[in-house]
Amino acid sequence: MAIYDNQRNYYRPSTFGGFQFFPPVIKWLMIINGAVFVLLNLGGNLFTFGGVPLGYVFNYYLGLMPLGYGFYPWQLITYQFMHADFWHILFNMFFGLWMFGMEVEHVMGSRRFLVFYLTCGVVAGLSQLFLAPVLEPSSIISRFGGPVPTVGASGAVYGVLVAFGVMFPDRYIFLYFLLPIKAKYFVAGLIILGVLSVGGQSAVANLAHLGGALAGYVFLLYLGRRVPFQHTIDRIGWWINLKTTKRQTEEFEEIVDAKVHDITEGPKMEKDETQAKIDEILDKISRGGYQSLTEEEKKILFEASKKLN
Repeated sequence: MAIYDNQRNYYRPSTFGGFQFFPPVIKWLMIINGAVFVLLNLGGNLFTFGGVPLGYVFNYYLGLMPLGYGFYPWQLITYQFMHADFWHILFNMFFGLWMFGMEVEHVMGSRRFLVFYLTCGVVAGLSQLFLAPVLEPSSIISRFGGPVPTVGASGAVYGVLVAFGVMFPDRYIFLYFLLPIKAKYFVAGLIILGVLSVGGQSAVANLAHLGGALAGYVFLLYLGRRVPFQHTIDRIGWWINLKTTKRQTEEFEEIVDAKVHDITEGPKMEKDETQAKIDEILDKISRGGYQSLTEEEKKILFEASKKLN
């Protein structure tokens, strides 16, 4: 599979084009997925945990188990790093994440791309948890009646595919290096195929794929500020920011007022008032002598004389 950039009017394989060969997030996602795959396939049956094969422990606690059959919240993240077999991880990591995600990460930036990728995977997992029991029970319950854990990054990768299709809709993709098709039609075809496959008897988690694709599309709408009720959302955010800023401003003004009153104006006003009283007392002495002062006035004059000394 390769990509033809019709905007630059030349053919180039998807592995080149001025971008990093392995962008940081994609590089580490591939490393982690590869390491987990090697660990499970080489040591899954060789090593045991409490007498139980390591592969079974990983699948039960880290794969996405159906509700009521051992589900734990962290599985919404961990299941994205586990794969059933070599072809499963190859298509997800190479033909999906690396080939299409490289330019998506470049456009989004690594930090946002990581959030985008994991969000698509989580929404894909939630779709599988809540919709599969009704619409696609064969993907979570085996023919023998036992629970089937969902594993794989396919839901997150479908989100990446949608992002590529939205960002580069007219980019040509050569299926099997022979058949040219625009990215927007390629992605739309995958979505339609997934919808038509829901309810089949295979163990493929079609609802997880569709959930990841929908999450990717909504995420892009949000980034492009084209989400329904975006104006209302913006107004709510503006109101919250206004209230927060107003509260912080009031607190700041109270602190400033307190400082000005307590440290500067307070002592100055107190000093001025004391001096005015002393002047009145001295005037009284000049008119009627010291004996004309009250005990309180004598005390004030005495305290003032001590400060002067």
